Amino acid sequence: MAELIAPAAEHYAQQHTTALDGPLDVAAAWTQEHTPSPQMMSGLAEARLLEALIVMGGARRVLEIGTFTAVGTLAMAAALPADGRVTTLEVDTVIAEAARRHIDASPVGHRVELIVGDALETIARLDGPFDLVYIDAWKADYPAYYDAVLPKLAERGVIVADNLFRAGAALDPGAGDEGTIGIREFAARVQGDERVHNVLLTIGDGVMLAWRRPPGAA
Repeated sequence: MAELIAPAAEHYAQQHTTALDGPLDVAAAWTQEHTPSPQMMSGLAEARLLEALIVMGGARRVLEIGTFTAVGTLAMAAALPADGRVTTLEVDTVIAEAARRHIDASPVGHRVELIVGDALETIARLDGPFDLVYIDAWKADYPAYYDAVLPKLAERGVIVADNLFRAGAALDPGAGDEGTIGIREFAARVQGDERVHNVLLTIGDGVMLAWRRPPGAA
């Protein structure tokens, strides 16, 4: 894994970000101990960024593509108002069982709807609009996820996509695996889409935000 952010800076940022606690901390600890790829879960910075976006935007309906062990899911659910809802999609039935345990153990678990199955097929059946869409799933399908969710995005909604650096592979011209190709295509598609404005943040493994172009914006 390439070190894109200086370790000292990353450590300093971690020390000045609200730590995970309660069910979030339990889910994160379980993920670290029991999964072969704990880096797949939403990191501290990503979890708190998602929380901030929900609070600032007043989001009520959230769509998450890629539940994994539900760390990001629960961070978003906790930030929602009492009548808010996170619809989260997971294709892996085994990992979905672990996510369900963490969701059920959380005091905000009732705000979460976990749907197991192919994400693209599920999205086609869902009614929008969604105030926030969080994409953190199969990297090769990022362009298809974007095409599927943009029509279902609320007027002032935000799409958040994780892993845009792909541990440095996206910056390496020689990297040609399907996941990296998907990430690059997604980034290029968003950048060239005149319907949206976007920003790529150097948080964690790279987080892209995209939202509908404001009327009259340059």
